[in-house]
Amino acid sequence: MNIDDVKRNAFAMPLTSPAFPPGPYRFKNREFLIVTYRTDLDALRAVVPEPLQITEPIVKYEFIRMPDSTGFGDYTESGQVIPVTFDGVAGGYVHSMYLNDEAPIAGGRELWGFPKKLAAPSMTVEKDTLLGTLDYGPVRVATATMGYKHRTLDVDTVRAAMLAPNYLLKIIPHVDGSPRICELVRYFLEDVTVKGAWTGPAALELAHHALAPVARLPVLEVISGTHILCDMTLGMGSVIHDYLA
Repeated sequence: MNIDDVKRNAFAMPLTSPAFPPGPYRFKNREFLIVTYRTDLDALRAVVPEPLQITEPIVKYEFIRMPDSTGFGDYTESGQVIPVTFDGVAGGYVHSMYLNDEAPIAGGRELWGFPKKLAAPSMTVEKDTLLGTLDYGPVRVATATMGYKHRTLDVDTVRAAMLAPNYLLKIIPHVDGSPRICELVRYFLEDVTVKGAWTGPAALELAHHALAPVARLPVLEVISGTHILCDMTLGMGSVIHDYLA
């Protein structure tokens, strides 16, 4: 393979069998269970990078089922999103993500900078309860429950919230171990169709784990539970702050 061939074919690793295909990445029947809770403000300050600003001590713990996604297949993820502002515009900082599929782990980290790690999240309906669980190895580190479709939410309001900007800290090391890329990335969800949205009583329990430290943002008070079914496209990112510049 000559130099021009390498330049033309190299978009992801490994060169001759990339872990994921080129985008765009479209998701059908993507399903969210989101438990919004109040946490410790000092704990948030320790993990949210400037120039993002914390608005209040709130975290959104998410379980997401993705049964049909172009390029990434069928998988589930779980993690924490922190409401923030950037230049006065409200959005969400993606703090942690745990997935059960290699392709979206590799693609998410390499393309956008999603903080993805391998684990075993699950999202199911158990009789009258929407249930989300996250296991890291044999250890249960998160359990969320919500009453199944107790009350409907306005889909236009939910869609407007989903169109807000999202932020990531993308870090890629150099071959000598020093940081080569350290950037604040912004991305948006696009072409969003909300097929249904509901709320109901919700609960969330987090357990301490050295390598899945979701409990470092402790649950002080559960504020709400939200269940969303939608189609959407994951938009590509843009760099809004270069920490190495």
